Amino acid sequence: MAIPIRRRSTRERRASFDLRRTAFGFALCALVLAGGGMALRAAWRSAGLPPVAAVLAAVLALAAAVVVLRRRRARRVAAAVTEAAYEIVDAGLAELDAAEAARGQAPPEPSEHADRVDHTDLDPYGFEEAVAELCRRDGCADAEVVGGAGDLGADVLATTPDGRRLVVQCKRYGPTNRAGSQELQRFGGTCYAVHEADVALVVSTGGFTEPALDYAERCAILCYGPEELTAWSDGVAPPPWEVAVVLAEGPSAGLSEP
Repeated sequence: MAIPIRRRSTRERRASFDLRRTAFGFALCALVLAGGGMALRAAWRSAGLPPVAAVLAAVLALAAAVVVLRRRRARRVAAAVTEAAYEIVDAGLAELDAAEAARGQAPPEPSEHADRVDHTDLDPYGFEEAVAELCRRDGCADAEVVGGAGDLGADVLATTPDGRRLVVQCKRYGPTNRAGSQELQRFGGTCYAVHEADVALVVSTGGFTEPALDYAERCAILCYGPEELTAWSDGVAPPPWEVAVVLAEGPSAGLSEP
């Protein structure tokens, strides 16, 4: 025996309910109705109709609309208009979703020191070149790397903007390996007597031991650890040769701005 198949009605075949889509559709219809009402009101005023005539005209227009809407063709037109309104709403929602997705995928803004050099990632020669480049950036145009076998403690030689001789020793150490007193003593024995330094500087990525700092203070050797090197590299502290002037004149002199 054949089993009759019940066809789904048009109402059952309708798409699933979408709250956001429906809300936007009602909002669009409300705008259309409001615009039509304002246009009709303006037409009445321009025609100079009295209130009774205006009401009568509105009633007649409403009755005509009811009659027209009852016809099948009018229902098709209304359905087409409704579908067009939904398409407009869907297009607007798609644009909103696309804009939201684009904002979520926007590249992060560059940080203030995005181009900062990580000196601990450099090899010893690369570190010497980076220190020489800092000297050139701040006015020592002739800064050059001279480190190597037989350098007698000098890795970078330069002339400061005011004509003094700068001698730099570079120590590219790890964070747990600090430059000690013996290393500072070896540099102190050559930086003035051999290289005729006016400004002697030791730069260490691992910092310094306390005995090394004590010796450097007695011999007027500047010691730049990780913090001092970062401040110099970022331009938030004056270059070492300006610091040497301040130390020579006494603590009351004050540091000049970079």
